Amino acid sequence: GSEAANEQGQEEEIEDRLKEHMDNLLDKSAKARQAALQSLRLALSSKTLSEFLLERRLTLTDSLEKCLKKGKGEEQALASTVLTLLCLQVGSGPEGEEVFCSLKPLLVSILTDSTASPSARQSCATALGMCCYIAAADLE
Repeated sequence: GSEAANEQGQEEEIEDRLKEHMDNLLDKSAKARQAALQSLRLALSSKTLSEFLLERRLTLTDSLEKCLKKGKGEEQALASTVLTLLCLQVGSGPEGEEVFCSLKPLLVSILTDSTASPSARQSCATALGMCCYIAAADLE
């Protein structure tokens, strides 16, 4: 019994930290947003959080959109990487497609912007490819 309670406590602690990182994506400071994106990238690449993310996908998608629009270089690269991980976690259902479709135009815009940093463009290209493979219902 205590092992299950301990595990439940760890889950809640992880979710609280993730919520905090998601809140920090809206910070005025680019450094704070980048730190939050790096923490989210680490969390999403090391643990399955599908249910937690399904409930918060719209909030996270909106925050990632702001990071992609406002951010430069490194922040855009990190945001598109987190987007890729979000698509992987949410999966190929209608939720994944919704996430992908809402940010696809922005990814294409950054990818085709010759003034955007090479790392941001490369990360957006990877995000487009992966998310399209995972979540696009339209074969075109």
